[in-house]
Formats: sequence, structure tokens, C-alpha cells
Amino acid sequence: MRIINDLELGTFDLHMHTTASDGVYAPKDLVRKAKETGLKTIAITDHDTLAGVEEAQQAGMELGLQVLPGVEISTKYKGKNVDILGYNMSDWRNLHDKLAAFRDDREARALQIIQRFAELHMPITLEDVKEFSGEGVIARPHIAKAIVKKGYVSDVQTVFDKYLADGGPAAVDKKILSPQEGIDLIHEAGGYAVMAHPVLIDNDNLVRELLAGCSFDGLEVWHRKHDKQDVKRYKQMAEKYELLVTGGSDFHDDQHDLGSFQNYPIGNN
Repeated sequence: MRIINDLELGTFDLHMHTTASDGVYAPKDLVRKAKETGLKTIAITDHDTLAGVEEAQQAGMELGLQVLPGVEISTKYKGKNVDILGYNMSDWRNLHDKLAAFRDDREARALQIIQRFAELHMPITLEDVKEFSGEGVIARPHIAKAIVKKGYVSDVQTVFDKYLADGGPAAVDKKILSPQEGIDLIHEAGGYAVMAHPVLIDNDNLVRELLAGCSFDGLEVWHRKHDKQDVKRYKQMAEKYELLVTGGSDFHDDQHDLGSFQNYPIGNN
């Protein structure tokens, strides 16, 4: 089993989000936080955008921390969300440009969700949402935070559970890529395509089907949502399909610990 870039477990976190999408730290500030945590290599993997990569890499050079260009691309398969992490894209700026249509779709989707909340007697404006998204990609957590700030719902998780989850009264489908289309975009940019947090697909048979049928390069084995049994199972899948393995905290804010997945041993115990 080979970890991507031959990194040493315990020295990296390859899944984190900044204010370029739905994280709370600016790229340079997240790099600084990672450095203070003792990490040596990180990847910025914002949703459908690489806007934070250049700032993060500049901060990494200044602080002596390696920052890999990364992205998390949203796809769907048989009704399930399948997120794909891209790493080491040699032409990441071109990939960023190609993803522009999906970023534009996120704002159009946000406007539709705002309208649905208005119909549910919970009016908010796009400006309310951009208070949380800034100039970054608008994502559902930004809308949920605006709803909470207005006092309509007590917390973000409840907004998701009652309104924004698939099939919820304020849910709106986003522009959909198939997993292979997402993989192809990453490969065209010279990168590696890795299935993110497979446990969240909630169907290991579907995970196996995707790994067998799509040209994935790797599998995210370590993740804050994966327990030790999950890690063992997904490592076995990675070995079966001869995939690279990665790991990341999926950091968005201080409720998440950078490198938290590192407590899981690299062996099969």
C-alpha cells in the first residue's frame, strides 16, 4: 500500500477547506494553523475551485510547509453524492477555469434556495449569505449560517436536517457531473483522482462498483468520519484495486481538528 507522494503518516492532512469555498480560514491563515499543528504537507481542497491554492502555496513557501494543489469536485452516481479529490495537478489553473460553470451554478442554486426559504416564511437575501461566503464559492453551509443568524433555526445542523438535505423543502439539485467526468477533468489537468470519504456514500457495494468501473487513482482511507474498522476496510479495498491511499481531516472550522485522522495506525490492526 502506497500513500500518495510517499508521505509519512502523521505528517500530512490532504483534505481541508478555506474561505475560497466553505471554510472559515483564509488560505494563508489555514497554512499557518497547519504549521503550528506540526504538519509538514497539506492540500487545499476547496469545492469546485482552486482559487485558494496560490495564496496557500505562497504562505507555505514562507513558512516551510509543503502545499499541494488540490480540489474537491462534486459528482453524483445512482442518487449518491460522490466527492472526488484532485491532487498534484500540473495545470491546476486551467482546471480552475473549467470549473467556472459549476461555481456559477452554485450561485444560481443559492438564489433558488433563498427563494424556497422565502416561501417557507424564512426570508434572507444573497447579501446575507455573502456575509459568510465572502467572495468565495457559495455553498449550503453559508446559507444555513444566514438562516441561523436570522433566528429562524437554532443551529446549522438542524437547517440541513430539516430543510437542505436531499429531498428537503429548500433543497435544490446542483449541476451534476458523473464520477468519471470528474476524474477526467482531474486527469486532463495532470493530477490524481481520489475518492473522498467513502463512508459517507453509505454503501460499500457502490464504493466497490465505482472503484472497479472508474479510473480512480486513489482512495481516502483516513478521514475524521472513519473509525478504525472503516480504515481497515478501505485499506483492503485500496489494496485490491491497487490504489494510492490518502487521508485528511476535511477541516472547515475549529470544530474539526487538523490531522485528526492520524490516530489510526497504518497497519491492519
